[in-house]
Amino acid sequence: MPGLGPSWRLWAAETLEIPKLLASPLQSAVPIPQGNGQPVVVYPGYLTSNVSSIRLRRSLIAAGYAAYGWELGQNKGARADLLQRLEPQLERLALRHGQPVTLIGWSLGGLFAREVAKQRPDLVKMVITLGSPFSGDPRANNAWRLYEWLNDHSVENPPIGGDIAEKPPVRTLAVWSPIDGIFAPLAARGQPGESDRQIELKVRHLSLARAPAGIRLIGSLLDEVLSG
Repeated sequence: MPGLGPSWRLWAAETLEIPKLLASPLQSAVPIPQGNGQPVVVYPGYLTSNVSSIRLRRSLIAAGYAAYGWELGQNKGARADLLQRLEPQLERLALRHGQPVTLIGWSLGGLFAREVAKQRPDLVKMVITLGSPFSGDPRANNAWRLYEWLNDHSVENPPIGGDIAEKPPVRTLAVWSPIDGIFAPLAARGQPGESDRQIELKVRHLSLARAPAGIRLIGSLLDEVLSG
């Protein structure tokens, strides 16, 4: 059915991930393949901040990547000037490291990563989305009512550009979960042509960016693309 999100059982199961997400900044780095100082920025999910990606960034730094959070505080949703506000960090990091930046976006953060890559492909090496709903019906999830209640626009008309499903002109990898309790798996997996590759990861939505399995997958993808 159009607009149908994950079942209430999957939705309820996400609540069990909240304590793990809150505790993740206290957890140690997950071993992943070594990088070589490549710059990586992690965009947080809706209503979260850089705190949510501390474990992932700690793991990336321990592996030799130059990992950063974004500079906009809490992710409060789409804003008309959002992409322009993301650009200065990308410009600064690309100049500092002498190479384009890889963007990892969890949930709504992945939509922003895709859109800024469309606007400034010269600054972006690759985009990895984690459970990001870039495809299909924007109401095929269990969060759209909350989003619209807290924002001044509908999920169908976010003020950040054109076709959300259009693939950025850089390598774009979409990680999706069959047990995602927030977004319909198809929304995060997408249709052929909307990303370069779709990777299944059986992890709850709230743990895609902090679970060891998710961090190991990200490390593997970075190693495969950036070291290839």
